[in-house]
Amino acid sequence: MALLHILKDPDPTLRKHSREVEAITPRIRMLVSDMKDTLAKARGVGLAAPQVGVLRRVIVVDMGGGRVVELINPVIVSTSGSQEGTEACLSCPGRCGIVKRPNTVTVRALNLRGETVELTGEELIARCFCHEIDHLDGILYTDKASRMLSPEEMES
Repeated sequence: MALLHILKDPDPTLRKHSREVEAITPRIRMLVSDMKDTLAKARGVGLAAPQVGVLRRVIVVDMGGGRVVELINPVIVSTSGSQEGTEACLSCPGRCGIVKRPNTVTVRALNLRGETVELTGEELIARCFCHEIDHLDGILYTDKASRMLSPEEMES
């Protein structure tokens, strides 16, 4: 188990565009394993490689029920509906904002076996897919928030 350091805003790495993964190498497998360990320790829902200083298009998402999936080179293939709610980020500790996202999102990506997979998430998982894929393009949720919550609002 290797825990990775999670970069914090305003680290410039968080604003860079990530490169596609061309081959699923032992290094990529180790990155994914370490990201899963880091996500579990941080008690997050999702984690993108740029958040741990690696500019590759890799995310991990806790789907619930003990199932954490790896998505390599993920792309959003469809969305529907709309939701607006609070969002936070492991790279922006102590902050929370209101963000509008699709209510249902389908993502296509590779798994660690190099197989193409499609996953559909609703509500929190849909929000997470969008949030983590934004990280791959150097976008933080704070860029999309209609407003940031005050410390008092966050406590209630």
